[in-house]
Amino acid sequence: MADETRWVCSCEACKDHPRSSEATEHRKLNRALSGLDQKHARRVLGLLAEKEGHGGIARLSRVTGVSRTTILQGQRELVGKDPIPENRVRRSGGGRKTLEKKCQD
Repeated sequence: MADETRWVCSCEACKDHPRSSEATEHRKLNRALSGLDQKHARRVLGLLAEKEGHGGIARLSRVTGVSRTTILQGQRELVGKDPIPENRVRRSGGGRKTLEKKCQD
């Protein structure tokens, strides 16, 4: 999740008034999330969406660029059993295949 382009707010407030207090808050949130791996960023966004209340998922999706389903998954992970082992960021088999496996096909 260290991708710089992912953590950019696309809301109208940030586009029209980049120096506003709302835009500053959005930059702070995106800067904090950029230091987290995928699993922890998902869970933090899920927690923030719950605190936000109605419309929180859509707002956070717009501010961070993360899909609504990913934020929902973070909320589910906070409540239920963790489907991802403690020492991993993704489930086994997740992510891109290695180059060697691609070339053999």
